[in-house]
Order: sequence, then C-alpha cells, then structure tokens
Amino acid sequence: MSHSEAGREEPPESPELVESVIIRFAGDSGDGIQTTGALFTQDAAVSGHDISTLPDFPAEIRAPAGTVAGVSSFQLNFSSRDIHTPGDRPDVLVAMNPAALKTHLADLIPGGMVIVNEDSFTPQSFKKAGIKSDPREDGTLDGYAVHSLPVTSVTMRAVEPVGLGKKNSERCKNMFMLGVVCWLYDRNTDVIERLIDAKFAASDPKTAQANRLALQAGHSYADTARLVPHRYHVDQAQLPPGKYRRITGNSAAALGFVAASKLAGRTLVFASYPITPASDILHELARLRNFGIKAGQCEDEIAAMGAAIGAAYAGALGLTATSGPGLCLKSEAIGLAVMTELPVVIVNVQRGGPSTGLPTKTEQADLLQAMFGRNGESPVAIVAPQSPSDCFDMAIEAFRIATRHMCPVFFLSDGYLANGSEPWRVPSPEELPAFGATGSLDADNFQPYARDPDTLARPWVTPGMPGLEHRIGGLEKQDGSGEVCYEPENHERMVQLRAKKIERIADDIPLLEVFGPEQGELLVLGWGSTYGAIRTAVERSKSGGASVACAQLRYLNPFPSNLGEILDRFDQVLVPELNAGQLRLLLRARFLKDVQGLNKVQGQPFRTWEVQEKIDSMLGLNLRKLHGGTADSGSLSGDKQQGAIS
Repeated sequence: MSHSEAGREEPPESPELVESVIIRFAGDSGDGIQTTGALFTQDAAVSGHDISTLPDFPAEIRAPAGTVAGVSSFQLNFSSRDIHTPGDRPDVLVAMNPAALKTHLADLIPGGMVIVNEDSFTPQSFKKAGIKSDPREDGTLDGYAVHSLPVTSVTMRAVEPVGLGKKNSERCKNMFMLGVVCWLYDRNTDVIERLIDAKFAASDPKTAQANRLALQAGHSYADTARLVPHRYHVDQAQLPPGKYRRITGNSAAALGFVAASKLAGRTLVFASYPITPASDILHELARLRNFGIKAGQCEDEIAAMGAAIGAAYAGALGLTATSGPGLCLKSEAIGLAVMTELPVVIVNVQRGGPSTGLPTKTEQADLLQAMFGRNGESPVAIVAPQSPSDCFDMAIEAFRIATRHMCPVFFLSDGYLANGSEPWRVPSPEELPAFGATGSLDADNFQPYARDPDTLARPWVTPGMPGLEHRIGGLEKQDGSGEVCYEPENHERMVQLRAKKIERIADDIPLLEVFGPEQGELLVLGWGSTYGAIRTAVERSKSGGASVACAQLRYLNPFPSNLGEILDRFDQVLVPELNAGQLRLLLRARFLKDVQGLNKVQGQPFRTWEVQEKIDSMLGLNLRKLHGGTADSGSLSGDKQQGAIS
C-alpha cells in the first residue's frame, strides 16, 4: 500500500542535515533521566558521532518528587565535527514535569524546542514546583517550539499487555520520550532495544518488554503526529580510524588502572570506601575481577589508605579512590606513604565543598589539599586528566610515575569528568608502554633507602626475598640504611631528597604543548576538566583573528620543565579554574608572573561563552554576548529572548 493510499497526503520530507545538536533531558530523579540520556548517548556513539555529555544529579539523595530540588538532568552534544564540550545551551529541552521545565528553561536557546509531558502538568505539580500558573498558557513559552505530549497516558496503554501494574508501567514513560527524540533525529530504535535487552532481558524480561514497547510507542506517536515539518539528521564524525566505545571518566580510569597492572606485571589491589562521585571506580574494578584485580570495600577511608600502602609494600600496585572529605581522612596515612616511599596512587574525584558540601556537583578545589594537605614537608606527584577518555591514559601514567620514582601519586579527577562521557578509541596493547620500578636489588650490599642516581628512587623489595630483609615505618629514616634516625642534619637531608625526587619527575614527563601561536598577547592555561571550554573558546577567538593560545596542564607536581619558558612568551596569562584561584596561586609563587584568574565555584563546569568573554575582555575586544543564544547551539535556533518561570 502506498503512503497516499494509507491516508498520508504527502510523502515525508527528507531530514534536514545539521552539524550538531545539544539536547537536555530533565525530570524528577525517579524518572530515569540518566538512563534515558545514557541510552541515547550510546546510540549516538554507535552512529559514529563525536559526543560529549554532562549528567547533573540532585544534591539531595531523597528530594521530594516533583520539586526543583529533585530535578535530574542529562545533556548531550552529538556532532559530525570534533567537539570538546557538552555545549553551553541546549537546542532541545525534554522536560518530564513542571519542576524540570522551571529549572532548565532559561538555558534553552531562543527559539529552541520544548517537549513536555502534559500528563504531569497539573495544579498539584505546579504547587510542588512553586509555579503560579501553567507556563504553556501564560506566555512563558512564547517564542519556543512547544510540543505537549500525553506521555504517561499513552505509555500506560502501550505497555498494558505486559501486565506490570500501574506504578511500574508509568516508569516506562522515559522510554516513550526517548522514542520521540529518536524519531526527531532520524534514527530507528534498534540499537536502544538491544541495549534494553542486554540490561533487563535475562533478569527481568517483563521490564525489558515494557521498555521496548514504550520506546516503539514514542517513535510511532511522533511519526504519526508529525511533531515538526521535517526531522533532523547528523552525519557521522570524521574520527581517526579504530575501534571506539562510549566511556565515562570513572570507567576509563578503572580500565587504565587494570591496564597499568598488566603493563607492570603486578597485581592491582584496590582498597576503597564508597563516596560520591568516586564509587563507580569501585564498582567497575569489582566487575573486572577476571583480570586478577583485588578490589575491596574497607570499613573507612583510613583503613582503605592503609590497605593500599600494605599492598604496595607487598609488591602490588596499591590503589585507593575517594573524594575531598575522604581525602582529609586519608591524610595521615598518605604521609606514611611519603615517608616509606612506596608507589601508591590516590584517586580524588573532586566535588563541591567544604565538608559534605555538594556531593553531586563538580569542583576543582582540592589542588592545594593534594599539594600540601599533610603534616611536615610531604611532597607527592600530581597528575590530572583533561577529559573522560584521558582518564585512561593518565591512570596508566600515574602508576608509571609511582613505580619508576617510588612515590605516592595523586590522580585529580572531578565529578564532571567522572560522570561525563565521550568516544574513546580503544588502543592496541602495542601502543601502551611497559614500565617497572628502578633501583638496585644487590643482596650483598642491600640498603632499603639506597637511591637510583637518575630518579633518586629507592628499591622496591617484596617481603620474603632472601638477604633483602628490612623494616620501614613512619619515623624518620637514616639516609641509605633506613634505620630510625633523629639526627637534625639527616632529617634535613632526607627532606631534601624526597623533594628532589619529585622534582626529577619533570625530566620524565612530556613537555607542555601549546595550541595556537607559540607566543603572543594571551595564553589561556588550564588543568583538569576546564580543557573543553578553554579549547573551544580559544578556537573561536583565534578564528576571529585574536592573538590567543591555550595549554592544558596534565602534570601539576612537578610542572612540565618548559612551563616557565612558555609563560614568558605571552604578554598575559589567564587561568580559568573551578575554585577560588589555586593553580593561579602556585604559578604566581613559582614564576613571579602576574597570572590572572577566571574563577567559578557554582558546582557547574565552565561554559564556553564565560571563557570567551574573559578572553575578549583581556584583549580589549568587543564583548560578544555569546550566552544570548549563539554559543554552542546546534540545529534549532531563533531570535526570541530566553524565558523564565516564576
């Protein structure tokens, strides 16, 4: 039967080709928003797009349903070009309830698309969200392309044959909305249906069936209702050849630590205590036990740190992971790792503080804690991944440094990297470097604190090796012999040796690379998760003729050996940080240069326009009000001003 015979007056138009799309799913924390975003992200990755995501969780564990405090969101930027951020402002907002609409509408680009679940727009839900009137009727949504769909009621009818019951049937509404979005962006539901089966089919076949039916119902509903005159299509990105998978920062870190274990030829022992947002590393490593990983949940942070030190003393790769509050508890034991000079890696997935602070929000405020947060002169090495996929490489690098230089190494991630995702090209084993410890193991003249002349590392001795018996502990060591020693001159010499050992790591790490001109008016220098916003802002400024470059520090202690030289080649230096200026403080003290800061402490990552406005200001250019609707927008744009709900 032809389309016209089926009652359709005209054949559907071909999809409109767009370069990139930013979509934000938002709803109550019980609406399956993170699952919806993750599934659509997986589908985008399989489709060959470059992707970048920003999940955002409520700070309250059990916030009341339907309230602003309980809103969860997931933003995805998928593109046919190379991208570095999840985008500043979404083109499409999918709001499952009024609270989600109220929370996120102001971020939507002018003229953007709003898709809402009309079944949740009731007087009771308005009251919970603190809304006085229906935003669909009071002019709030004027200027947007608004689609109000009976999501809950249609979902209930679609999954009724499964017999799940009212409550469980209603939970499938996120899959209905996902089906609508799949139709909007010219994709079928095959990949997502396979992912649903992989997740649920074996353990709960009814739930798997219901979710598939809801997904298909959403796709069919959008096709029948013709939400927009035409759909949109994003081509594949031109990524380097290879095998790719979608990966989050925490998953990448876990895989990197497993790879380090195989490269070093040593067992990985992971000792941790659950804490947001680092807990997924424990989950991932426990799942990878088939690689010989020993992953254990300890009774507290102090025990976890002690167990990691014990593992390193026994000749294994000792690893622990935490966030800021847990790092405080580990501090004394980290000092023990410094004194005993054992190769331990401490992961700190930073979050908003102080104290419990903002457990689900991102921050970079633990740099000074990593540098100085122990008693005495207690230097450690510090590395910081710059993207979710870079967590894999820097996890390997953390253990390479730790074992070669016999020292504790901090791995400074944050919530944005940990939960964000992007495509990751799976490397071949030949691309990864083998590594191991340095130092002499001569049993005839063994000294536990004898030092390698190049690295100053002491030997790494596994207990039980004949002729290499020794003892270590927290008291100061005599140079060479390792015996307890209280002599003032010896203490000063050992303090200096431990510091010089960390400094010499600079000879063993890559030089800092600059993107853009090698010299000029302005260098934008970042570390950690600021990479995407900085790189994108600098690319845009350069395209406009500005004399600006950027560089990203992945090694924070010691700094790359050419950092000072690079700073001197630029008239001005800007350091954007998600803290009050911690790297800026270190740079000013070390290099005596008037480094300027762009600081944000809101529990949210930088947006590109924030960095670009600062660049323009420092270069004396006209401020481009990119946050007014043109920054990082994708397919759907317009000229209306943003809306807000009161």
